[in-house]
Amino acid sequence: MAINLDSLSPAELQSLIKTAEAQMESARKNQVQQVRTRIDALLKGAGLSIDDVYPRRGGKGAKGTKASVAPKYRNPENAAQTWSGRGKRPLWFSAALKKKGVTAESLLIAGSASKSAVAKKVATKATRKVARKAPARKSAKK
Repeated sequence: MAINLDSLSPAELQSLIKTAEAQMESARKNQVQQVRTRIDALLKGAGLSIDDVYPRRGGKGAKGTKASVAPKYRNPENAAQTWSGRGKRPLWFSAALKKKGVTAESLLIAGSASKSAVAKKVATKATRKVARKAPARKSAKK
């Protein structure tokens, strides 16, 4: 069935396009159904399920599932507000640090991290800063 497209009016061409698109959609659905039937027959013959062949994501240990982290800091004004120390700082944490005499270490929850470990971490950072800022010494030549 050859159609001479040059002889068709714009309205007839539009109608032909819509008919062809509908036919394409029908043929596609029919093709998908035939493939599914063949796959189901293969799986049944092998004694398998689609989940055996293609495991689904979201199971144990899959990406996207995040384990909860124990809180590390607590708001002294509202004990219900805690923060794990990961991600963006909560507003209450930033506001508390602006107060005189309040440090991140003072907001730690007892038992979440030993204060000596935090002190070592702070001391190490300070030592690294001093080492970076120290000017390189030039050897004296005579």
